[in-house]
Amino acid sequence: MTYWSHIAEHISQSLHKPFHIQSTQAMGGGCINQAFCITSSEGQRYFVKVNQRTLKTMFQVEYDSLNELYTAQCARIPKAICFGNNHSHSYLVLEYLNMHSCGDQIKLAEALAQQHKIAHSHYGWYQNNVIGSTPQSNKQHTCWLSFWREERLLPQIKWLYDKGLGSVLKPFSEPLLNHLDMLLQDHQPSASLLHGDLWSGNYAFSEHGEPIFFDPALYYGDRETDLAMTELFGGFSTEFYQHYQSIFPLDDAYAQRKTLYNLYHILNHANLFGSSYLAQATRMMQKLCSMYF
Repeated sequence: MTYWSHIAEHISQSLHKPFHIQSTQAMGGGCINQAFCITSSEGQRYFVKVNQRTLKTMFQVEYDSLNELYTAQCARIPKAICFGNNHSHSYLVLEYLNMHSCGDQIKLAEALAQQHKIAHSHYGWYQNNVIGSTPQSNKQHTCWLSFWREERLLPQIKWLYDKGLGSVLKPFSEPLLNHLDMLLQDHQPSASLLHGDLWSGNYAFSEHGEPIFFDPALYYGDRETDLAMTELFGGFSTEFYQHYQSIFPLDDAYAQRKTLYNLYHILNHANLFGSSYLAQATRMMQKLCSMYF
């Protein structure tokens, strides 16, 4: 059985109706996976992510994450059809959506605020997943400070140490970790349903103007972490922030905490892409240390 035949058969089994691929079209947009639009003779289309065979688990946790967001019914989420692997590759099949970069940012803010109002009893999630291609621990905690230290900052910093960068980081990372309670003092937010990787490349709008969220790194945590990441690389309008604030106001101290929350993503970029992000991470830790101790 050919690779695409295997995927077509899996789609047929998942949908309980025949699906035969007539054409495949390579698509751009990602730096981790290959992506394709597959079309049947009847005009049915699906979006397929492909990677090496050993990364089936990465697609399994994305499948589960999309299902959790889909069930929440806050934004439009591509329906996850199936995932699997054959002898050479792993894959994830999703509903194909026509996506547009421009749309109503007020609707986007409403969808995110509605999602953030869905809360859990613990921070984390029932399984680990990935942020980009980096493993992300979601071990559950009842204390937000311990979750952020143990499951977010510490793993990223340890990986950089293992790469021989401890001498650069330790003057700032050690005091930061030792005094994290000063930065998150008495901050015990609701464990909100988070996208987890909410930059401008991971949202869009449907042809009917519905906000679409995709490529999540889902867990339950402080909603400020999602908002902080929206500010990290831009792509969200003033109206987005004003409307979010009007329907689900943020604490005044968010302005200080957002640097701490975005540090996680910059550390991850340093682990993935190297020295330019390492310098940025060091500056952020220096800023946090100078602000509080």
